[in-house]
Parts: sequence; structure tokens; C-alpha cells
Amino acid sequence: MASYTYEQLKDMTVGQLREIALGLQHPALEGHSTMHKEHLLPALCKAMDIHIHHVAVGATKSKIKATIRKLKAGRDATLAAGDRAKLAGIRQQLHALKRRLHRMAAASA
Repeated sequence: MASYTYEQLKDMTVGQLREIALGLQHPALEGHSTMHKEHLLPALCKAMDIHIHHVAVGATKSKIKATIRKLKAGRDATLAAGDRAKLAGIRQQLHALKRRLHRMAAASA
């Protein structure tokens, strides 16, 4: 069995990863032929005992949270002023930013 690093596996195609998984016997790789890359890569790393390095997203996360705090302050002021059109826009922006944070958290898990 060839030795791979996480970076090498990450740069491979799904087909290449499935070929590697075909030669391995591990419970994490059960159903490897139907897995997408986002599921197959961690399973391969687990089977091959490779440590996964998480991508640092803290800088982006903190910027998004700061923007959310500013928008919440603006939302409160807009709500007090009674400007419904502007309030709807702010709520849409808040929703989009919160969804982005949730997706980032799900991707890193």
C-alpha cells in the first residue's frame, strides 16, 4: 500500500480516491463507490490513519460575526424608525450571513 498525505489525497479526483479505497478494507470505507469526495476523503484518511488538517476559517468567521453585529444594530434603529423596506433588506442580509456561518461550521465538521 502506498503512503499518502492529506494534501496529496485532497488534490486527487474522486475516481482516483475510489481506486485507493477499493484496495483497503475498513468499516469507514463501506459504500465508497457511491461516496462523494467530501465524504470519501475523511473516510480514506481514517482508514489510512492520516491526520486531517482543518482549514483555518477564523478570520472570515470573525468578519462575518462583526458584520452581523453591525446589521443587528442597524436593524434595531430601522425598526424604531418604522422603515419596513429597509428592515426587510437588513433581515435578508442577516439571514444570508447566518446561513453562511452554518455552512462553514458544517463543512469543517
